[in-house]
Amino acid sequence: IIFSSSTLFSVAVSLHHFFSMPYSPCACEEDSSSAEGLTSTFGGVPSCLHLLIPLGAGNADRDSEGSSPAPCHLLSSLEAAGRAELPAGSPSDLFAQLDAKIEAGMVRFGIPGAAVGVLYRGQEHIKGFGVTNVDHPTPVDGKTLFRLGSTSKTLCGTAAMVLVDRGKLDLGARVQSILPDFKAPRGAHRVTVRQCVNHSAGWLGYDYHDTGRGDGALARYVGDIHKLPQLTSPGSVFSYNNASIALTGHVIEKIARMPYEDAVKQFVLDPIGMPDTYFFSDEIIGYNIAACHEVDDQGAPVVVPPDWCLPRAMNPFGGAISNVTDQLAYARFHLGNGTGAGGKRVMSEASLKAMRSNPGPGGTLMVELDGFGVTWMIRPTAEGPKIIQHGGDVPGQHSGFMLVPDRDFAITLLTNSEQGPKLLAELFADDWVLSRFTGLHNLRAVPQKLKPAALTPYEGKYSAQQIGIDGKTIPVDVELSASDGGLEMTLGGPEGKKFLLAFYKEDYVVINEVNGQQTYLRANFLRDSRRRVIWMRFGGRLLRHFI
Repeated sequence: IIFSSSTLFSVAVSLHHFFSMPYSPCACEEDSSSAEGLTSTFGGVPSCLHLLIPLGAGNADRDSEGSSPAPCHLLSSLEAAGRAELPAGSPSDLFAQLDAKIEAGMVRFGIPGAAVGVLYRGQEHIKGFGVTNVDHPTPVDGKTLFRLGSTSKTLCGTAAMVLVDRGKLDLGARVQSILPDFKAPRGAHRVTVRQCVNHSAGWLGYDYHDTGRGDGALARYVGDIHKLPQLTSPGSVFSYNNASIALTGHVIEKIARMPYEDAVKQFVLDPIGMPDTYFFSDEIIGYNIAACHEVDDQGAPVVVPPDWCLPRAMNPFGGAISNVTDQLAYARFHLGNGTGAGGKRVMSEASLKAMRSNPGPGGTLMVELDGFGVTWMIRPTAEGPKIIQHGGDVPGQHSGFMLVPDRDFAITLLTNSEQGPKLLAELFADDWVLSRFTGLHNLRAVPQKLKPAALTPYEGKYSAQQIGIDGKTIPVDVELSASDGGLEMTLGGPEGKKFLLAFYKEDYVVINEVNGQQTYLRANFLRDSRRRVIWMRFGGRLLRHFI
């Protein structure tokens, strides 16, 4: 997850995509930087964006039957009664309903452009909506390039698993056995590769500092990891960790004896058949590219070209550029038997399935999760089958990617707006897509009202940090107070944006707007051995409770 630039990213846009890093131009020609200024002093935070803008959208690209779908009646919701009912309706009907849902969401949320890809019952549906750039409008289609954000992590995990399959990497190995010069944060010297890829390494994971463009960028970034504070012991707690995926990328470099991006191309992109997936902007000159959009004070979409720029060290955890056509090829591979383009063996079927097995510690990340496998989020359903998921966020570009192997189903959605997470939450966190296409549902979450005494342990201040592109520390503050049987959450000081947290089981909450509107997102709390609430896990991030 990478958070949007220039201000705190609006939790009204999406609570999952929590706080932002102030924009700082990439030091594209520099070779070094450092994560300096990390402190334990927490301060205030800027105000949030929360503007909505109307904007039309809707140009067809293609679907599996070669027609331009039109909106039709919506299917009634399926019962979540402990069993999965087969979805009703033909693929073309469901594709049309999905297109109508996306188009309506783009109008409500003010999203200039989007592209969707679906694999369902052996059929493929690809469609573009809206425009790439409000200043120079070009229709979005199935070949339009977007930044993927954190779905890039799964490319890193897939490359790592190719090495495992070839006997060149052991996920249980200590990182220092592969990188003897690696200096871990205090208390993490025994961290393993598996703990890096399942987000249980335990150190502060939100580090975006720029270490230049050269081939040594990733090595320099990894050389600074020892400066990060260790929050939990390795392997014990899920805490979303960009830095540990960067470390995995460097492990791949070391074993493959080539730059990370070359290794991913050789091990993943070429054999799977993803010719339009890249890491560098100079590779895509002349292509149809989705520009990054934010919103101005009047709520109008504005193009922000600097938002496109990301440091090279972020490539393992957020830097990939792709389109829905390539993303469906990627989905087809991960739903398959380990073969790629032309039937070429990429890895064994056992290794492919191992990527979505043996999850690490669980918790919440938008929804409840069993934990992460090898960079894939493994998510439970009320009926039993697992959902394999990721998504991504960079300034002005937000995406979702979901697989249901038991249903041979996949969906990906790419957007070019800071408002994108609102639509993504409706499709990837709520049951809308799952119920219609797979007959599955989220674990139930029926809000309960607690007595004031039961809420007291959760009240108070929670704080975290992240490192910006410029290497400076950004404080993150949240205040929780009892309110109407739940908790009122205030971001960034007394005048900050407020949300309501409603408990649905011990230590787990759903997050709603103060007017009761759902965000479809969940969070949870962690306790110590004395049953004291010591952390809040919010958007996968750990915020420390000041007791």
